[in-house]
Amino acid sequence: MELRHLRYFAAVAEELHFGRAAEQLGISQPPLSQQIQALEEEIGARLFERTNRRVELTEAGRLFLDETRQILAHVERATQIARRAQQGEIGELNVGFTASAPFTSTIPRSILAFRQAHPDVHLSLQEMSSRVVIEALQEQTVQVGVIRPFPLPDNIKAVELFRDPLVAVLRADHPLAQGNEDCISIAALANEPFVFFPRSYGTGLYDQLIGLARTAGFSPRIAQEASEAMTIIGLVSAGLGVSMLPASFRRTRVDGVVYRTLLDEGATSAVWLVVREDQRAPLALAFVEQVTREAAGP
Repeated sequence: MELRHLRYFAAVAEELHFGRAAEQLGISQPPLSQQIQALEEEIGARLFERTNRRVELTEAGRLFLDETRQILAHVERATQIARRAQQGEIGELNVGFTASAPFTSTIPRSILAFRQAHPDVHLSLQEMSSRVVIEALQEQTVQVGVIRPFPLPDNIKAVELFRDPLVAVLRADHPLAQGNEDCISIAALANEPFVFFPRSYGTGLYDQLIGLARTAGFSPRIAQEASEAMTIIGLVSAGLGVSMLPASFRRTRVDGVVYRTLLDEGATSAVWLVVREDQRAPLALAFVEQVTREAAGP
């Protein structure tokens, strides 16, 4: 039994006339009659009572029609689902993002626009370090990532969305936080204890801090480690040291903490959108297009 046999049967059952059903189906009447007869033989039941003047459904035919309509409806629904999935209108999209991404206006705006354009898509957002985002892309547990600069494997490509200035994070009563100056050089922090991410956490900011400090002629003394930026800010507020973070974190209002923009060359941090080179999923590509368009602005 093939799907076309069910469509043939449904057409005859609705028209109760082989000629009209054949015309509706775009075939000639003799093959239609033969297909219905073959269907009856396969089922082992007569579906129609035929006379020279009329065609009627048997009791078996009426019951079979109910089931046939449900099957055809399911097939149509499955077809629509597959078509919408191919067009990126439905499905599930997993996005990994580094902790500082939500503090930028571009990323939340992009997510909102994507959800409005794709209301039937389940968008799963997972916070993780840049290193773990890349690992998840490799393992294909996420389809898209938003990270700070980090060494990439050959099969991962990145699109730079924007750049953040880097800022020194200081306790409000720190001498460098006094006065009206909003900018300092990282060299001013040479003798300060730092509160920062552990190297093993997998953030590109670690290497950037080391590089900026080396250029300024010192090696930062990391006195306290923390894996969350908000924890780092809280520990600075508690007087455990100073830190360096993207300017996006200025949006967080923590009592007793001030931010000073770093004047050093290269003291900026990019935000990258990353995907696998072989990524072809319509949803992932639609998300990439939406985010890059939002980042580009009007």
